[in-house]
Amino acid sequence: RKKCLLCNNLLMIVAASIMGFSKIAQSFEMILIGRFMCGISLCVPLHHQYVGEISPKKLRGFANSTSSFFWSLGKAMGQISGQRELLGSQALWPVLMAACGFPALVQLVTLPSFPESPPYLLMHKEDLEGCKKAIRQLWGEGHHQAEIDDIMKEKATMKNTKILSVLELVKEPASRWQLYMTIILTATIQLCGINAV
Repeated sequence: RKKCLLCNNLLMIVAASIMGFSKIAQSFEMILIGRFMCGISLCVPLHHQYVGEISPKKLRGFANSTSSFFWSLGKAMGQISGQRELLGSQALWPVLMAACGFPALVQLVTLPSFPESPPYLLMHKEDLEGCKKAIRQLWGEGHHQAEIDDIMKEKATMKNTKILSVLELVKEPASRWQLYMTIILTATIQLCGINAV
């Protein structure tokens, strides 16, 4: 999880640099390339997953909801700073386009000091000691055997669950309506006014 987030941050910094230098290069194609790179970035779902996995169980819902809050706050700040009086002027719009690289840079610098998520270490890497060390670093000293047992139960459940590829998921009749609903909700979320809220 952490390595993937770091790679995504590098992608965002490259995209921000491409967009920021588009005026100097006099190339609108650079803006298109940079926006495409931002669009294929997996920062948002990975961030939710990592924050949810490193949070203690009693704070997991709160931690996931705060990341959505900061995501919406970032969008609002982008819309505000895009006003002509701020960074939306002809001279400063490249700075506005490159501003998406700043949070990625902050995360790129600070994330290496955070441990890998305990569920990932235990379920995928099968590193029990690394999991315990990560839990102590994240949640402090104490008795965390109950959380480790929960992760072990989840791992046992996953062994009995078949993981589908994207193509298999699309072809699976039992999940077709759920897939349609997810696609429609994701595609229309920008029309619901959540950014204004």
